[in-house]
Amino acid sequence: MTAEITGAVPWPDQGSRAVRRAVRPVAGVLADGTPYYAPLGEIVSDGATVTCHLCGRSLKSVAAHLRAHGWTKAAYCQTFGLERGQPLEGQETRKRRAASFAPRLIFDPAIRAGSAVGRQRAAAGELSRDAARASTGRPLPEQRRRKASRAASAASGEVAAQANRDRAARHRAEVAARVASDQGYPTLGAYVLARVASGASLAAISREAGLNKDWLHRHLAEVDPAVAATVRPGPDHRAGRDGPAWLQAVTALGFADVPSYLEDRHLVRHQTVSAIGGEIGMSHHAVAAALARHGLARTAHAGKRKAARERVAQVAAVLGVDSVPRYVAERRAAGWTWQAIAAECDQPPSWLRRQVTGAAGGARSGQRPSPSTESRVAPGIRGATRSTSSSTSHAWSTGTGTVNECSSSIR
Repeated sequence: MTAEITGAVPWPDQGSRAVRRAVRPVAGVLADGTPYYAPLGEIVSDGATVTCHLCGRSLKSVAAHLRAHGWTKAAYCQTFGLERGQPLEGQETRKRRAASFAPRLIFDPAIRAGSAVGRQRAAAGELSRDAARASTGRPLPEQRRRKASRAASAASGEVAAQANRDRAARHRAEVAARVASDQGYPTLGAYVLARVASGASLAAISREAGLNKDWLHRHLAEVDPAVAATVRPGPDHRAGRDGPAWLQAVTALGFADVPSYLEDRHLVRHQTVSAIGGEIGMSHHAVAAALARHGLARTAHAGKRKAARERVAQVAAVLGVDSVPRYVAERRAAGWTWQAIAAECDQPPSWLRRQVTGAAGGARSGQRPSPSTESRVAPGIRGATRSTSSSTSHAWSTGTGTVNECSSSIR
């Protein structure tokens, strides 16, 4: 902290006279070297006077005094971190100005007309929009940041959280009252009960009321707990959780309930989720949710997986073996090429490779083979892997090697 002795700024009626003043501290120095005598972002006032940042004098009106420094109020507020609307006058000066302005607001036609225009613009929101545009891209003044920090530190976290909860509860009550009034019901609960009785879901009711589709799911229990308990029964009411559309669709197909229909289609007939949805007119997500709701395991690509298992079983039956991977492993261990094995079983070489790779990959990923094939398939696959290089050398030495065999051996 430094200090300096300065003279009073001469006013027009003072001429060249200067009054020596006492030593006063310098609060800091601006980037251009200009000293200032009051903290940045603060107004130092004793109620009647305000301290000037540029010279440290206590004045009734710093706004009028800035002309002596050649500064404008806007530049002064921006430089010293003050809000643009911050008064630069003492409390008594502001009161005298307001008292003198009141008669002019009544009897001066120009001021009266300007005031009317200002009130109209304020009512139309033009002043707020102009202020928002003017503040866009402008840094927040230091005075505003300090006020926000003091306000945040004054309120504890629990108080702020409770205030937010109370505000959210008031907003929910307002939305519920507005929806009930728009739909012609005394309460939101009465409206929901009437629509649920006609077969509408909570999501459909939310959209009908112009709300987010999940609004009633999230907030109905807080707005009307009794109605929420009625329209959303507990987990034991499995059939009640399926909407009328589900029950109508499965009944038309000859099923008593939704779980039996899903079990037949997905677990017995191995239909995919999309195929089930296409049959009854439901979306993919609705069918997946119904499977999860009724505790049925969902199988991805159920139809393709079933067809793949049937193909493996048919090939094994034709060849008279109990395991296709074991059969391929034994042939490869005996020096057969992929083309020769494919010709014998009438299947593409790529399909045969997938059988061996799939069995080996399942063993590596922790998927143990069935007890009947665990002790036989894995050794055969490992034997085929170990014999790859030797069988390839034998095939090339006898002139029976192929490009596909060579590439597969390299891999």
